[in-house]
Formats: sequence, C-alpha cells, structure tokens
Amino acid sequence: MKRRDFLKRAIKVFFSILAVAILSALVYIYPSKIKNRKLHYMYLMDEDDLPRKGVRKIEFEYKLEDRTITNRVFVVAGNDVLTAFSPVCTHLGCLVNWDNNKKEFLCPCHGGKYNMNGEVIAGPPPKPLTRLPLEIKDGKVYVGIKV
Repeated sequence: MKRRDFLKRAIKVFFSILAVAILSALVYIYPSKIKNRKLHYMYLMDEDDLPRKGVRKIEFEYKLEDRTITNRVFVVAGNDVLTAFSPVCTHLGCLVNWDNNKKEFLCPCHGGKYNMNGEVIAGPPPKPLTRLPLEIKDGKVYVGIKV
C-alpha cells in the first residue's frame, strides 16, 4: 500500500468516526421531553369574544405540574377564516408584536416582518409564523399547544 492511499483511508476513517461521535452527542443532548410533548387544547375565550375582523392578542394561563405558565397567542379573523398564530419569531425565537397601523407582525430583535397571514414579508425569518390549531366547542374557543 502506498503512503498516499494509506493517508486517504486514514482521513476517511477519522472523519467517519468524528461524524458518528457528533451525531451520537446530538441525539444524547436533544431532550426527550421535547420529542414526546403531546397536543393539549387550552381554553382561550368565549366564542362571542372572537374578533370579527383583524388581529387580537390573547394571553392565557395553564397549570403544568406544580407551576402556572402564562402564554399568548394571536387570533386573526379575516375573509371568514379564523387562525391562531404563535407569537414566537421563526428566526431566533423572539416574541413578535402586532402593529395595527402597519397591519404587520413585527419582531423587535432583528427586524423580521410578517403579514396578517403569518407569511414572511421582510427580514431574516426563514419560515412563516407557526399556526396553532383552533377548536370551538359549545361556544368556547380552545387553542392547541404542545405540553
């Protein structure tokens, strides 16, 4: 075996072992609680309080084990469609706000902008805002979140 062939094989083996080690570490580090979260529907409001047109920010609380968690969601009503969006920017996880004058969701961290449908219109966000499932039962509105 020539020295050149030996070095090529040695480099391939080294990088293969390195790749396996990195992947193993990532699998170990990634928390299993995040993988196994289930969708739960949380009460938001009565159906009569839904916006007829436009965007409304709704804050709600729920209990998780021994603590109370406060969360918020944007409910958008337009063209006979009701949608709920997560307030978390898809760029780096900052919380977006609705600007009623510009009719846009604005991310204060890096200038990301989303339209009323949650689609990216400017800035660095790679994906649209996350849509959350809405459910209306017996005059009450529920939003689905993973807990």
